Amino acid sequence: MSLVDLPLLPLGKGRDLTAERGVECLGELPSASDPDLVARARAAKAALGERVFVLGHHYQRDEVIEFADVTGDSFKLARDAAGRPDAEFIVFCGVHFMAESADILTSDDQVVILPDLAAGCSMADMARLGQVEDAWDAMADAGVQDSIVPVTYMNSSADIKAFCGRNGGVVCTSSNADVALEWAFEQKPDAKILFFPDQHLGRNTAVLKMGFSLDDCVLWDPLQPAGGLTREQLESARMILWKGHCSVHGRFSVDVVDELRAKHPNIKILVHPECPHEVVLSADLVGSTEFIIKTIEAAEPGTTWAIGTELNLVQRLARAHPDKNIVFLDRNVCYCSTMNRIDLPHFVWVMESLVAGQVVNQIKVDPDTERHALVALQRMLDLPGKSHRD
Repeated sequence: MSLVDLPLLPLGKGRDLTAERGVECLGELPSASDPDLVARARAAKAALGERVFVLGHHYQRDEVIEFADVTGDSFKLARDAAGRPDAEFIVFCGVHFMAESADILTSDDQVVILPDLAAGCSMADMARLGQVEDAWDAMADAGVQDSIVPVTYMNSSADIKAFCGRNGGVVCTSSNADVALEWAFEQKPDAKILFFPDQHLGRNTAVLKMGFSLDDCVLWDPLQPAGGLTREQLESARMILWKGHCSVHGRFSVDVVDELRAKHPNIKILVHPECPHEVVLSADLVGSTEFIIKTIEAAEPGTTWAIGTELNLVQRLARAHPDKNIVFLDRNVCYCSTMNRIDLPHFVWVMESLVAGQVVNQIKVDPDTERHALVALQRMLDLPGKSHRD
């Protein structure tokens, strides 16, 4: 199956065992037009009390964020869940790989639930375990595998994190990617890094923070034989970047940056490092989701900002800071379609199911995968100096 063949699962129903989410989602949802949805959600949350802990990712809809006990990026939320051992149920309003991380970091007695199992991540789906294992074998055939250290972005499935754990690699976030790369290069005297699944974060970190050139980076295409690369290209590369990207951050373009600067000479361009390299080069500031939030919070009143990240968050920042002029760095509306699959009907359904004593949409990582993924995650936690945020 090619990437373009990934099916869309209507209302979270259906089956796709080849994708990152890899599971079914069954059940009858309340109607989205039900005027009592908010009241039903409040009543279910009150009935469950401290038995439930609701996590809301920054990119979630406002209607869902309203019911979150904490908000944040994916790894922060997973650690928040681990910090609540008395909560019987963890309802993760995010996407599949995030709920997997929460299950890995929480105790065996806690149940992690994803309101819609079809809420996957297109970026995570671009690096599947079979593809990565095929690439690993091809690199052995090319004679370079022994020098490669795998580094995976947090936005990857649990089995990809486990692959890194088994093969001497590490997990990183957008905040500590440079520290993770420094660690990886120290592991072997002639180290090369296989970085996945986001080519842009890997390239931007290597070039802008590590001092490498674009010529030091090659792009591995999992849909091409031998990744579309020659043995000579693999031998000379320092960074082997997986051909994956974020469907939201990959949309931002330099022509919109130029257009906004022409209209607003004092505008500041603030983008996430998952954006294409040329967009990052044209920006004033680049950083993680938490960095973007803190930058806007600290900005002077009256300043004008164009933000290149998910639209739900940009709109939320604009409403929270009416004294600043905040616009979206795109001409078109662009929400994260998979994040937006978590809606109020799905939330009400899982919460009312819990009240009725029924667990639905549980995310459970198998013990062997969990063990190896924890190795890679622990290596990240042991990195010096940087916070571990997306």
